[in-house]
Amino acid sequence: MILDDFLTFDEKGLYCRYGGFYLDPQQAVDVAVVSHAHGDHACGGSNSVYSTPATASIMQLRLKKNAAKEFFTAEYRATFTIGNVRITFYPAGHILGSALVLMEYNQIRYLYTGDFKLQEDETCEALELVNADVLITETTFADPSVVHPDVEAEIRKLNESNHNVLLGAYSLGKSQRLINLINKHCPQRKVFLHHSMLPITKIYESFAFSPGKYEPYNRKLMKLPGQGFVYIVPPLTFDSYFRAKNVLRVFASGWKKLQYQNDLELYISDHADWNDILKTIEDVNPKEVWTLHGDGAQLKEHLKGRMQVKILN
Repeated sequence: MILDDFLTFDEKGLYCRYGGFYLDPQQAVDVAVVSHAHGDHACGGSNSVYSTPATASIMQLRLKKNAAKEFFTAEYRATFTIGNVRITFYPAGHILGSALVLMEYNQIRYLYTGDFKLQEDETCEALELVNADVLITETTFADPSVVHPDVEAEIRKLNESNHNVLLGAYSLGKSQRLINLINKHCPQRKVFLHHSMLPITKIYESFAFSPGKYEPYNRKLMKLPGQGFVYIVPPLTFDSYFRAKNVLRVFASGWKKLQYQNDLELYISDHADWNDILKTIEDVNPKEVWTLHGDGAQLKEHLKGRMQVKILN
C-alpha cells in the first residue's frame, strides 16, 4: 500500500519519517540524502550526507569544512539502507553525479527525481529511469507552453557571426555542457573560462567527463574584437558587465526571463520540459505522481481522471 505520508515537508525540507532522513534539505539536518550538488539542493552543515561520489566532491569543493561532518557515498545502482528504507541511486542526467533516488519500503517503490533531463549531455551520466509505484518529480517547466528547442540548433546560433561572446552560465553543469557543445558545433571558436569555474571543471575531468578544450580567461585577448572568442562567466559577472563593448551578450538558460535585453537568445536548459515530464511518467509507469520544485497544477489537471497527482509544495 502506498503511504500518503511517506514524504512530508517541515521547516527543514522534505522528510522521510520511515527512514529518518531528509531529501535535499534546505537546512542542516542529522541525515541527508542529496540528489546533486546545486546550491538549492545541497546545503551545508548536516551530520551525515549520502550522495554519489561526484556530488560529495563538488559539495566539499564548494562548502569546504561545512559540507558535512561525514559523507557516505554510493555508486549508481548500489543499494544501501537508511533506517527501514532501501535506497538506490540512478543517473538523473542533470549534471555530473546527479541522481534519481529510488526508495523501497514495504515492497512499494518511491522514485524521487531531484532535477533531471532527457536531453543528451556528454558531460554527465545519461538519465536512467526505473519503474516505481510513486514518481516524485520536479515540475520546474511543467507547462504545456514550454518545449525546449533542439540544443544543436541553439548553440549553432553562435556561428552566425565572428563577434566575441560574453556567455553567462551557471558554474556547475551548464558551463561544462557549453564548453562541450561549443567544441562540437562551433569548433572555430576559442573558449575562455572564468576563474571561478575552473575548479569545478577540474572535478568533471577527474571523473572522466572532460568537456573539451578551453583556456582560463585572458583579458588581453578578449579585448581584441571580432576574433570569435567565447568568454563563459557566472551570472554575477555577466550582470556586472552590462556595458561590455565589442561583444555579444548571451545567457544560456531555459528561462525566458533571463533572455531579455541580451543580444541573442540561447535556450539551453538542464531540466525536463513538459513533453519530457510526460514521457518520464510513461516510462516509470507509476500509480501516483507527486510533484515539487515548481508548479504541478497543470500536470494535475492534465492527468485528471487517469492518475492521482499530489502537489507536495
